[in-house]
Amino acid sequence: MELDKAREKFILSWGALGTSWGINKTMCQIHALLLVSPVAMSTEEVMDSLKISRGNASMNLRSLMEWGLVTKKGVTGDRKEYYYADKDIWEMARKITAQRRKKELEPVLLLLNNLNKQEITGHNELEVKQFKKTIKDLNKFSSKMNAIADKFISSDENWFLKTIVNMIK
Repeated sequence: MELDKAREKFILSWGALGTSWGINKTMCQIHALLLVSPVAMSTEEVMDSLKISRGNASMNLRSLMEWGLVTKKGVTGDRKEYYYADKDIWEMARKITAQRRKKELEPVLLLLNNLNKQEITGHNELEVKQFKKTIKDLNKFSSKMNAIADKFISSDENWFLKTIVNMIK
């Protein structure tokens, strides 16, 4: 397969996968484009490659920088801003995990912790008891997932892979 075709297939697939993860398709496509680009790209180059508007490119590049997946680079003698995606896949996975934890897991933990502290009452004691148990169990599970995410985010690749291998044995 020709390199250009392979890149295009990767970019389109990465964008489609992103939507299944709940992430903006264009954001994922820009990330994929920068991930496979050997050099930093300008906003105009991103726009031309993906056939997207300046506003769409700018908004998604800003989001990628907020996630820590893309950095802005200046080029001496050029007023344009260039963007580069770190090629360290392990670091990328850690940054994505940290952002997903912040946006998804932490709000759930906050809600569950608050509900656990509340005095829950109702006319049907069985329903109240079941509700409390469900909230407690979800909180316990979410807390464990948070601890796992924390270990993953702060780990290095060798430690994590060794831990997974030991769990499988």
